Amino acid sequence: MRQFDQQRPNLARMYDYMLGGKDNFAVDRQAIDQLAELIPEAVPLARANRAFLQRAVRYVAAAGVRQFLDLGSGLPTQGSAHEVAPEARVVYVDHDPVVAAHARALLGGARGSGRAVCVEADFLDADDVLDQAGRFLDLDRPVGVLLVSILHFVPDSARPQQAVAAFRARVAPGSYLVISHATTLGRLEDEERARGVSRGSATNGGADRTPAEIRAFFGDFPLDPPGLVQAVDWRPDRPKLVGDWSLPSSLMAGVAKKAS
Repeated sequence: MRQFDQQRPNLARMYDYMLGGKDNFAVDRQAIDQLAELIPEAVPLARANRAFLQRAVRYVAAAGVRQFLDLGSGLPTQGSAHEVAPEARVVYVDHDPVVAAHARALLGGARGSGRAVCVEADFLDADDVLDQAGRFLDLDRPVGVLLVSILHFVPDSARPQQAVAAFRARVAPGSYLVISHATTLGRLEDEERARGVSRGSATNGGADRTPAEIRAFFGDFPLDPPGLVQAVDWRPDRPKLVGDWSLPSSLMAGVAKKAS
């Protein structure tokens, strides 16, 4: 198995640390600790994002879906799909060969359920991903496609819209599309128009998209209630309590179903 460079921070390991995992090194912990000093909401947002993924997987599994495709998954760290839905088959997809190799080792070890695998592929190549995933999943049956906190790292020039459209076209009726996506402090579209903010602009190697542009990734799939909302507001496990710390409204989330 190819080894991580222990001298340089790695995004997959950093995310693992933010979620309370153990698959990280001192350099990753130092990077996140420094980030948290500059952006105090970074770790709470990461955890809110993972909590949304868990709720969405439970929701889709409760609807009868027994297979998931987690795109841009990173390491299968704390509370990943195969842990949330242990009866389901899960394919994790990551384009980093070192992350993919480490994920396969984790899934083959004590954490492995025998029902989850990781493939090395770029989710922007939907045909390659589905060809590989099809060796483990039955693509003639519904699948939950997870694009959780990945699309905002991809600029429009890489054509993520076309890639997501290809997944929508090829998955079976009854499949679900699960997306969370950062947006600029959750600004409403009319506010952006009033301020003359350009949409789809590349920022830090990714894309600053509006709620309308995020909604467009779902295509003609109708959104299940409550629609496209802040991640913490998507079917929360409990009502907000007085005194709860409010996260910045910068992460939107939704779940949509392909018509049968």
